[in-house]
Parts: sequence; structure tokens; C-alpha cells
Amino acid sequence: MANGAHALIQTLVNAGVDTCFTNPGTSEMHFVAALDDSDMRGVLCLFEGVASGAADGYARMADKPAATLLHLGCGLGNALANLHNARKARVPMVNIIGDHATHHTQYDAQLQSDIETVAKNISTWIKTTPETNELSADAAEAVAVAKGPPAQIATLILPADVSWNEGAEPAPVGSPAQSVPAADAKVQAVARAIERSGKKAALLLGNRALGEAGLRAASQIAETTGAKLFCEVFPTRLERGAGLPSVERIAYLAELASVQLDGYEHLVLVDAKAPVSFFAYPGKKSYLVPDGCTAHTLVEPREDAVASLQALVEAVGASGTAPKLQSAGRPPLPKGKLNAAKACQAIGALLPENAIISDEAQTSGIKLPISTAGAPRHTVLTLTGGAIGQGLPVALGAAIASPDRPVLALVGDGSAMYTIQALWTIAREGLDVTTVVFNNRSYGILNIELERVGAETIGPEAKAQLDLAEPAIDFVSMAQGMGVPAQRVARAEDFSAALKRAFESRGPFLIDAIVPSEYEGLKLKALPHMLNALGIVPSPVAKAIKKKIAP
Repeated sequence: MANGAHALIQTLVNAGVDTCFTNPGTSEMHFVAALDDSDMRGVLCLFEGVASGAADGYARMADKPAATLLHLGCGLGNALANLHNARKARVPMVNIIGDHATHHTQYDAQLQSDIETVAKNISTWIKTTPETNELSADAAEAVAVAKGPPAQIATLILPADVSWNEGAEPAPVGSPAQSVPAADAKVQAVARAIERSGKKAALLLGNRALGEAGLRAASQIAETTGAKLFCEVFPTRLERGAGLPSVERIAYLAELASVQLDGYEHLVLVDAKAPVSFFAYPGKKSYLVPDGCTAHTLVEPREDAVASLQALVEAVGASGTAPKLQSAGRPPLPKGKLNAAKACQAIGALLPENAIISDEAQTSGIKLPISTAGAPRHTVLTLTGGAIGQGLPVALGAAIASPDRPVLALVGDGSAMYTIQALWTIAREGLDVTTVVFNNRSYGILNIELERVGAETIGPEAKAQLDLAEPAIDFVSMAQGMGVPAQRVARAEDFSAALKRAFESRGPFLIDAIVPSEYEGLKLKALPHMLNALGIVPSPVAKAIKKKIAP
């Protein structure tokens, strides 16, 4: 019989979990040792938040769980922000958390903590395995729970002696559970609402509905019924580009989202939640479904999103309707002093076929959707839970899952610093990841929020908390110090040349793009007033303002 660690790894591999993002400590050394004679790929990350974000990116692209290997409660705590993002993305993941040996916990050693309490924040299934002979069965259950439906995060806590003791055998792999389409009665009710009511309707697509099959079915429905297609503000995985149906993302700013949704009387939720404001603001709504609009849930998390959409296609008589596809088209290469809009324009002009974009560009990425709409087909992965520091790790995990596809990581300078250690793993693994750091030397999004929340006075001390200018962060030196070639650019022509060179050669590359903030000075001061005016000006004017701010 094998020791617990060997049996655990073999059980995971047998269940299809063959990649583990690791940041181990003493309690996990037997798992580490067992990697040598297994089919499990271990990917070392220098920070636990990189490991959890990478497992998220891997799951989004591989459509199956990765594992993480983390050290005790402190290691799990360090991983929490990107585990939160993964939970909001509703991806499958198995966390293996080492713990002190069972006979050692009585001494309350320096690293002793309540791991289960930490894990409750992000896990739907948590178990501490007490005996070696139970470990494989617990691991098999963790994988089954993670795969779902619905996909979710499972956390297995592994005492060191359970790992090192003999007496374990790999557990058999059960048949995966299958999701089912929405009930016919629900499909028919939604069909009546959008087809025969004569009222303005929209579909809000999320998660599993945003692949090619879901988009095509949704477009057939829209072309037949006149319904509008929206998707979540931060989708888990969105397929887009030339040859695919186009879908409009709900805006991040609640005022703009309200403009988008204004006038709709039926909103069909397809694997998505009803839209809400990210935060509460004085005197403003949190629930963004318009007054008088009925929200209909077509797809629950346990149900098959694509099959449910296809059933709705039949119910509204759209099976013979062709979906409306995005035509091909690229913007010209920009010239002159670089700004974020020109960088997005260059990305749209040069994006390679079948690229993956890990988008954490924040305020600098406002023009990205319009600039890349007609680019070759590509996949967009976004900041699902709003906890910054996701962009680089998700790019890392996506590149591991899809080694034949180019990956583009778009990050703000502030968010890049949360998980900058991801560059080292990208270099170590030789991944084809191009990173663009939009370096505006500030927390740009927080400058906007400071104006929006109604703070009475904004003086120099307040502004200093959001300023990253002094000392200037040298991303080129940091990247090179971790094995990633890098270049700093401040002109559009240089940015385009660097991006083209990065796309044409495999391997990692970082571009430190020096850009001004999208909103500063009078433009920043005016933004809250423009947003406040949206609720009182005529709808066509509000929509024009929305298009100007966030096309």
C-alpha cells in the first residue's frame, strides 16, 4: 500500500486533475516528494495568490479543475483574494491545504490556526481527513464536488501524518454528474415573455452561456424576437471577435448600466445574476433592474445553459434563423504620444488569431471592447470578483491550460504589483504570455471612486493614498530580474512595434506602457456630474453620453 500522499496524487490524476499550482511548506513535503513518480504536473508559484489565480485561469480554459497546494491557514489566507475571484467565476478547483500532524496540534505551535474557518469564505465543501485510509475517498469526493454541477471550490485539509503514513490506495473514479436543461414550463414562460408580450426584452448572458454555442443560440433568439443581448460586466470567459455573435457587456459604473437597461420590461437571466451596483453610493440604487422590469431566471447554476438556450430557440421558433455575426475589421495603427485608448487601438490592430486576453486593465481598458470587436476570434477572461491582482495569475494558468494559444495579460500598474511574482513562474515555465502594464502611476479607478462616493473634501493627503508616481515603479527592471524580457514605451509607434515583436516570437515579454490616467483634472471632476445627469436627461441623450464615456 502507498502512503497518503502517493494515493492522493494518483486519485487526483485518475479523476482528471493533473495540474497542481504549488506554494508548499514543511507540512506538504510528502506531497512534493510524491510528484516525482506521478503524472501530476507541479507548477511552483512564489506567492499563494498567484497559485490560486493560476488555478482559476487554468480551469476557465481547460474546463476542468486544477489543484492548489498551500501551506497551512496562513498560506490559504494569502491565496484568499484570488480564491474569491474564482468563487465568483464559478470555476472548479481543489485546494489541498497541509496541516500540522494530528498529534502536534495540541501544542498550539507558531503556525497553528483554524484552517476550516478561513476556508469557509471561499469553499462550498471542506473536509479535514483524520485517517490515511480515508484520504483517497475524500479526495475523490472533493473532485466530484468541484466538477459539479455546479462547478465550485472544494478544500481538503491534509494533516502531515495522514500524508506520510502508509495504508492508502487510490480511490476509484465515479461517473461525473450531468447537468440538465431548464424545465420546459420555465422555457415556455420565458418564450411567452419575450416573444408575445410586445414589451421590450433583453437577455443577460453569463458564464457558460458565453461560449460559441451559447452565443449563437442567443443571437438566433435575439434576431427572431428583437431581444437585446447583454452579458455580465465581468464574464468568466467570453468568446468574441469576427465570425461570432456580438454581445454588449454591462458597464461597471452603475449609472451607465442603468442607461443600458433603461426601458426594458423583461430581463432574462441566462446563467447570470440580476445586475447590481458594485458598491452602495449615497442616494443611488443598488439593484439595477429597472423599476417595472420583470427578471426571469432561465438557467440555474445546476442546469445546462447551452441546452436551455437551444430549447428557447425552439420555443420562440428561431431554429431557422441565422445568428448575426460580427464582421471582420481592425482599427489602424495609432501614432503620436501613447495613451490608453491608442494602446487598445494597437491591440485591436495586431491581436493574433485565437488569442486569450486576461483583462485587468481597469480604467485603461475602457476602449478595448470597441477596438477588438472585429479582431480575429479570441477569448476574454475578466476580473470576476473585483479583487485586484488577478490578471497576471489568470494569464499564467490560461497559458498552462492552452499552450498553443498566445496569451495577452492587460494589467494596471497598481493591480500588477499585487501578484507581480507571477512573472517568475511565466518565465520558468516558458509560457507564451505577453504582458502590458498600463502605467498611469496611480490607482486610477479609485480616483474615480473617490469623486463618486460623495467625500466632502479631497485634499493632498487623500490624493496621496492613490498616487503611485514617487518613487516610480520600474516594471522593466522587475520583469528582467524575474527572467522576462521587457521594454518601456511612451509613444504609440513604439508600443505597436513592441507588441508586434512579442506576438511574433514565442515566450514571455512585458511592455511597460507609460500612459496618462484616463480620468484626471477637470475630466475627473466632471465625471460625477455627468453620471448624475444621466438620470434626468432624455434617454437618447443619456445613451449618447454613455457611449462617449464607455463605448
